[in-house]
Amino acid sequence: MDISLDLSEPHSHLVQVSLRCTPTTPVLRLRLPAWTPGSYLIRDYVRHLEGLEVRQGGQRLLPCRTDPAGWRLELPSLEPLEIRYQLLAADLTVRTCHLDGDHGFLALAALALEVEGERWAPHRLSLHLPAGWRPFVPLPRQADGSWLAKDFDQLVDTPVEAGPHHEHHFSVAGVPHRWVCWDATAAADSLLKAHPTLLQDVAAVCEACCRLMGESAPAAPDYLFVLHLLDQGYGGLEHDTSTVLQFSRQTLLKPEGYRQLLQLVAHEYLHQWNVCRLRPAALCPIDYHKPVIVSGLWFAEGVTSYFDQLLPHLAGLSSEDDVVHDFGADISRYLLTPGRFHGQSLRQSSEEAWVKLYRREANSDDNQISYYLKGAILSLVLDLELRRSGSCLAQVLRDLWVRLGRWGRGYREHDLLEAFSHRSPALAAVLPAWLDGFEDPDLPTYLQDVGLRLEPQQSLAPDPGLRASPQGGALEVVRVLRGGPAQVAGLVLGDELIALDGLRLRKPEDLAPLLRAGQCQEITISRRGRLRHLAITAAVPAIERWRLLLDPAAGPEALQRRRQWLGVVPC
Repeated sequence: MDISLDLSEPHSHLVQVSLRCTPTTPVLRLRLPAWTPGSYLIRDYVRHLEGLEVRQGGQRLLPCRTDPAGWRLELPSLEPLEIRYQLLAADLTVRTCHLDGDHGFLALAALALEVEGERWAPHRLSLHLPAGWRPFVPLPRQADGSWLAKDFDQLVDTPVEAGPHHEHHFSVAGVPHRWVCWDATAAADSLLKAHPTLLQDVAAVCEACCRLMGESAPAAPDYLFVLHLLDQGYGGLEHDTSTVLQFSRQTLLKPEGYRQLLQLVAHEYLHQWNVCRLRPAALCPIDYHKPVIVSGLWFAEGVTSYFDQLLPHLAGLSSEDDVVHDFGADISRYLLTPGRFHGQSLRQSSEEAWVKLYRREANSDDNQISYYLKGAILSLVLDLELRRSGSCLAQVLRDLWVRLGRWGRGYREHDLLEAFSHRSPALAAVLPAWLDGFEDPDLPTYLQDVGLRLEPQQSLAPDPGLRASPQGGALEVVRVLRGGPAQVAGLVLGDELIALDGLRLRKPEDLAPLLRAGQCQEITISRRGRLRHLAITAAVPAIERWRLLLDPAAGPEALQRRRQWLGVVPC
């Protein structure tokens, strides 16, 4: 199977695709993936596909559509086929395609048709680029300039970046690594000029990942980092031998911004073990055309999210105070998310990823909890519980890697429970309850084990239980807290705030100074063009945020346990 991608007219945002294959059956089916591994949402990539045309010899064949992203072909012969179409590439995320005059980025799951009978056959990839552009592809390069994927799975696991970018090289335990950064609004390599030790620091984080896994070298034979530096944005997507990252220039200007970039690097790099090779059995093999319930996403993403904050410290690039601050921010966000009480258990959060996590709405915090966030908090608890038994979470991860991940065998829930209970028998009973229930583990007591304590910060400002945002010249309600004062008063999403006690409201910050806790006040709103006057009684939240602090009363044993915990390994 040969696939050729023409990016030579980048200003059109269109990628011209040509597939060539020799059929082996008189009836052939074509399907475009509906999602990309690592991002659990049906994205219907087919909506960007245009002008599908199939030719055999000089004859044009008419494919019959069998479903929104599938076609059936009846072939007059078994002679070679050419399949042509174009794809709109105008969505700049790590899981879609984007092409303009500055660069091209292609997530091949969004673009490559799966040809029936060819999934496990080699796929040869060719690129046609504008003058002055260079390709960055994490596949073996062939003598003719093409790249060869061993099968369709490896092809769609391959992100393609192209443009007039520079490529930088470094190694991790002798394994070659490449770093490519696209920043359309700044001079080439502006990030490296601002942070001259970046590549050295990235290499140190990668080496820390290897130490965490108990390995002398990375799992991948080589590795490609692609970074999109944007005005706003944050995220990453893992691949077997590469990752694509998006990060905000504005975040890099903050004191903690550089550390957050290294945490993102650590997260996606660790995925080459935990997710890409040590993966849930439900994803072995991957079905690209429908959702698959994966109850273990809390382990895949939560454990990785937990370690991504510790790995820069293990690499010598963050302080103890940094780690405590960052974990404290996550714990506070978790404890103040209402959805953790009744919206979703951790198992439900994993199973409902397809319909909730990637489809956030104004009320999402009331009815769901992220398996990234709660999974990381539970991972902290599991690590500290395991340490009471002389083990640690890193050891459980290594056990699963050696027994399953190294051999490409998927894990089921009983494999996880067995791995945890083998290292700490007490977890055989409590871990299922933590996954299915809504009660939190005794987090303060676990934190005391390592000389840390949680301190609530009381709020002094009255809270109306709503958030408002300027929308088209109006101050519109964009969040109504479930059970809060605004909902009790009768406000709903989309209401326009006009006045409080007769005083005009023009911007969000106008509201707070006028609120009086415990006092009934008149709020004037406009709903569907009609003025309404409602009675609202603002409250003072019991806790505005939580802080994680070093406990000055911690004894020497707790301090020793904290040093061991921050060291991650050895346990």
